[in-house]
Amino acid sequence: MDRKVLKILLGVVAVVVVSTIVFANIKQIDDTETLTGGIEQTTTAPASSIATNSNPTEDSTENSEESEIVKKETIAQNVTSVDTVTASESESTEVQTTKRSESIENTNWWKPHPNTSWQWQLTGTLNQNYAVDMYDVDLFDNSKKAIRALQTKGIKVICYFSAGSYEDWRIDKGDFPNKVKGDTLEGWANERWLDISKIDLLAPIMESRLDLAVEKGCDGVEPDNVDGYLNDTGLALTYQDQLTYNKWLAGEAHKKGLAIGLKNDLEQIPELVDYFDFALNEQCFEYDECETLLPFIEQNKAVFGVEYELHTKKFCNEAIKLNFDWLKMEYDLDGGRISCR
Repeated sequence: MDRKVLKILLGVVAVVVVSTIVFANIKQIDDTETLTGGIEQTTTAPASSIATNSNPTEDSTENSEESEIVKKETIAQNVTSVDTVTASESESTEVQTTKRSESIENTNWWKPHPNTSWQWQLTGTLNQNYAVDMYDVDLFDNSKKAIRALQTKGIKVICYFSAGSYEDWRIDKGDFPNKVKGDTLEGWANERWLDISKIDLLAPIMESRLDLAVEKGCDGVEPDNVDGYLNDTGLALTYQDQLTYNKWLAGEAHKKGLAIGLKNDLEQIPELVDYFDFALNEQCFEYDECETLLPFIEQNKAVFGVEYELHTKKFCNEAIKLNFDWLKMEYDLDGGRISCR
């Protein structure tokens, strides 16, 4: 073959080969672009679809509502969490309150409610002829037999003793050390105030009196003179001294299965109403103090009382409205009485 012709043929082959390679590369590029375009379309298709089928305002509203729902659900979860904690704390508080209540109030003793008829006699021969629900009598001056005689009629018996004064005629007068004796009570020459801050010295004496009440069959007790801190005792008694002593008395009475009443001591009622089973007051109508006794009524606990000076027209109607059980009596409490209901 002629060299010239051979060169021409080789040139043609080279052109063909190069063309083939270029064409193959161009096709590969086109395929790649086609594939890439497909991916982009697949990626953007949902957005296109949403844009085509949704109103932008509605979409914004829906997103906003969904956001609000999420917020509300989050808030609800937080509130539920707080409620759960609060409920847990409430249950814990309730358990503690129940335990405290159980320690203060065991249901083994009598608890008088409002509209309990009663008689109060601390001097003279006991008149047992009143048809009432309750008698309040002197612990020392009445025998077990006399108390039992009342109880056989279905009458509950409360036994009176002084827890805040030394009385020089009582059989246990020798048990009181001189260091617990204060000034003489105004109007009562044979009585002296007790230093109720010295519970350690008074405890054995008062516990013995409570034991005597149990021995005689009393249903409860009425400890008198439990407001010494308000009087001129010569002992510098404080509010807290009295509060501590009165709570102690209530606790000791309950341990022995005795009901116990709070005598006067109006200022401490808010802190003592939970500890005492009833209240007994003198002359709250005369001194316009009766509203302070209402916490007992609110707990369905009886409020007993007397007026010495006022005519029954001055207090009976109001006593009945307040659901108090009130009497008109003489100062010596010898058995004579007029009942408001």
